[in-house]
Amino acid sequence: MMAQFTKRQWLTLIVISLADFANAICVSLQAPFYPQEAEKKGATSSEYGLVFGIFELVVFIISPVYGQYLHRIGPKLLFNGGIMTTGTCAIFFGLLDKVNGHYPFIVLSFVIRIVEAMGNAAFLTASFAIIAKEFPDNVATTFASLETFFGFGLIVGPTVGGALFQVGGYTTPFVVLGSALFATAVSTIFILPVHTNDSLATHTTGGVTKALKIPGVLVATASIIATSMSIGFLQATLEPHLRQFELSPVILGLMFVLNGATYAITAPAWGWLCDKHSHPKVATVAGCVLVCVGFSLVGPAPFIPCSTILWMTISGLVVHGLGMAAQLVASFTDALRTSIEYGFENTLETYGLISGLWTSTFALGAFIGPSVAGILMDNIGFRNASMFIVLLHLLVGVTAAVFLSGCTRRRKPYTEISAADDPRIPLTDSGQSRSGSLRYAGRGQGVPIDRPSGMNSLIACNSYSNRAGAWSRASYSGRYSHSYGSIEAKRYLEMTT
Repeated sequence: MMAQFTKRQWLTLIVISLADFANAICVSLQAPFYPQEAEKKGATSSEYGLVFGIFELVVFIISPVYGQYLHRIGPKLLFNGGIMTTGTCAIFFGLLDKVNGHYPFIVLSFVIRIVEAMGNAAFLTASFAIIAKEFPDNVATTFASLETFFGFGLIVGPTVGGALFQVGGYTTPFVVLGSALFATAVSTIFILPVHTNDSLATHTTGGVTKALKIPGVLVATASIIATSMSIGFLQATLEPHLRQFELSPVILGLMFVLNGATYAITAPAWGWLCDKHSHPKVATVAGCVLVCVGFSLVGPAPFIPCSTILWMTISGLVVHGLGMAAQLVASFTDALRTSIEYGFENTLETYGLISGLWTSTFALGAFIGPSVAGILMDNIGFRNASMFIVLLHLLVGVTAAVFLSGCTRRRKPYTEISAADDPRIPLTDSGQSRSGSLRYAGRGQGVPIDRPSGMNSLIACNSYSNRAGAWSRASYSGRYSHSYGSIEAKRYLEMTT
């Protein structure tokens, strides 16, 4: 499959993957080094905790805006601008140790993180849209490949950053790795191809609100939020939960890497399955089950009659990584496919819209997850608190399974028929164009446009069913089942064919 990629596609995938990797390194640098520096400046845990939280909140707010105007800004400009902004802010963040005074330090920390979040959101939204544009037949696979590089970046960032910190102190890891990201951004200017929107009427696509009215997109969105909440939950509570084992700093760091590494390794496999072998919501249901099992083992769950065991916790983290890979990879391609099936144009504008929605909802879950985790951990302990994530994923999994069983018939391309037009007018290329609107009785019922040319009229009704080969069988037999409309319609069809 990947062997069939063109040179342009390979360059696009390589450039974005490297940028994703470098971006993840810079984004993950703050957590190991910033809290200690903030405490030296007199900042409380609540203050520097908000510095981390504001990042996700800004991404949540700004990503849909980027997605909506991506086709006007241009994905390459948004991509390059986002990377350069993130790299520059990473360098500036490394200079905060030079700031004297409690309030100047905190204020500058907030300003830098807000601007960095705006750059990060721009980069992610543009990269997902470019992937959807360049790889229309392998969206899930290529998206998963990007997530693999991003996952490895999250692993490498603290590791390399720690080594640089020991060599040169607080400033060194931020300046070195931020400069590397900036250099990557410069290279993309010359390598990344320019993408234009092929749509002639991009203003008709609709916005985030319209997309969220589609049940399938709403289910995919809920899956993204639940998954990112589970990740944030562990980030906030896993270290206190593991203190009972008195692990060394190196082993403790490896515990945090387990689910991320599993996610990075298995994401391409889930992408391949979603592209070639199964409906994305099948992966969503499987991911929900795996996350439920994983969190039940990490605690372990209150209904498991044993105390916390290290090997069980490790197993739970691995299973959780496998589950979150399934959900995150499936949700993007599912939302994109479903929105197009429900009438959104297959254009760059739609790609940007869904990319912004994915980035935004992931950030929302990443913001809510640690907040809820801290409150639950303080009041009911880790084992009981972890059941919140289990119940949440159980709800999403059941909803996706119900939707999958009854609501996933693929919609054919359609055009609308208006009350002012005669529904028996031939719907052919020589007659009214397919982009024209034909509406029957003001009901807005869609009429498939890929039927044989001889069958030039159809009274659309709610009982219409397009079973396998129905049009072909009708052409051969000259008869039409009652589900295709009234007796009068049948007679008219027989005369015209």
